[in-house]
Amino acid sequence: MTGADVLLLALGALAVGSGVLVVATRHLVRAGLYLVLCLGALAGMYLVLTAELVAWVQVLIYVGAVVVLLLFAVMLTRAPIGASDDLDRPGWAAALVGGGTGLGLAALLVDAYRWTAVELPEAGTAERLGDQIFRSWVLPFEVLSVLLLAALVGAIVISRPDIGRPKAARSRTGGPGPGGSGTAVGGGRPGDDGGRSR
Repeated sequence: MTGADVLLLALGALAVGSGVLVVATRHLVRAGLYLVLCLGALAGMYLVLTAELVAWVQVLIYVGAVVVLLLFAVMLTRAPIGASDDLDRPGWAAALVGGGTGLGLAALLVDAYRWTAVELPEAGTAERLGDQIFRSWVLPFEVLSVLLLAALVGAIVISRPDIGRPKAARSRTGGPGPGGSGTAVGGGRPGDDGGRSR
């Protein structure tokens, strides 16, 4: 076992451990920070595998953009920063499914490769990666961008409680709309009937 193998095992353990903490913690912000740690460990594994370009793309896009978008959505929707009781649910079903999936993938990889050495392909370049993204993978790339845009628009809509409510309800609560000045109709001073009383 070489030093690269030891480093890969350590980074893999760090990625798995931080991934478990992402779904196990009751704090949304801490879950986002654990996600940063998990994605950073994956970037380190790419570096060990001599895929430097993919590693830095992982850092720039996922750590620098997706996680920031996640934290921005949490703050925009005014979600509770501290512990949330809604996240404290029995996790035995998720643990069973996740553990079964992990054991199945591990058994599949062990059966496929055993302990044979795998030749590494030629190191990728920015030119080759760009050619693959904008030729073979352009449709998933655009779908992902639309998905992120929809998530941001959804966070904005959720943070605005007056969007989608009837106009009558907005006017009763003082929101924008016809007569929505924060007072009920005819709610002037006692004895004031609009200046028509004599």
